[in-house]
Amino acid sequence: MKSLWMVAASLLFASMGVCVKLASEALPASEIAFYRAFISLLLIAVIMRLSGAQFATPHALTHLKRGVSGAISLILYFQAIALLPLPTAVTLNYTSPLFMAAWLGFTVSGELSRPIALALALGFAGVVLVLQPTLGSEQWVGGLCGLSSGLIATMAYLSVRDLGRLGEPEWRTVLYFSLCSSVFGAAWALIDGGFHLPDLRTCALLLGVGVFGAAAQLCMTAAYKGGRTLVSASLAYTTVAFSTLYGVLLWNDVPSAAVWLGMVLIVASGVLAMLNPPPAKL
Repeated sequence: MKSLWMVAASLLFASMGVCVKLASEALPASEIAFYRAFISLLLIAVIMRLSGAQFATPHALTHLKRGVSGAISLILYFQAIALLPLPTAVTLNYTSPLFMAAWLGFTVSGELSRPIALALALGFAGVVLVLQPTLGSEQWVGGLCGLSSGLIATMAYLSVRDLGRLGEPEWRTVLYFSLCSSVFGAAWALIDGGFHLPDLRTCALLLGVGVFGAAAQLCMTAAYKGGRTLVSASLAYTTVAFSTLYGVLLWNDVPSAAVWLGMVLIVASGVLAMLNPPPAKL
């Protein structure tokens, strides 16, 4: 089942999140996003060159839509990771299946079904519980970044689905996403105070961000291309489990009872949404 590629992508994304969290101690999120995208761009370009793959594409506009939405979502996600505990940031980012289900519900059937409406209510309650325990401004800024990244990622994921249906190979999809993210990340970093010279430890972490990110993108693209969109999106929730495990092992960051409940509600709401898709093949 090709949707299972998403489980591999989830483990890789969680590993990338660990590197982002550690690198954020020395660099701003915009700069980390640039390095993540630029390293991936170089890796993918070299592999494509050696394998003789074609760089040109007849679907430039779809790639641009996927690249721009993905780049903005990526930077917001990294900002959330920098401000919040890793499991919390990941959980908020993975509200994207909820937004996707709501969007598909409106566009396919013209209205939300009762299960989707219930899923959205559960998801909202979960978000409140995840953010409620600490009401500091930094928590809410990080929370808004995480939710915004999830919302904007919906457009990126739907574009990945469209590119798969158009027959675009995974390598080329990831290449153009990395190119757009490099441009946006560099521009954001320059506006945010310019680039900094990283030390050796930070360089190693940035390399991990780029390698894990590129591998995760390839697995995710394969999942959305070969599997069903909503099934792949629901399996993305395994990133929450992997990230929580990392948080406990590396930072002894055990979520409180309220946060655990909120995370469970968000995951349950996503699963409910995935089990009740709109009446059309996705």
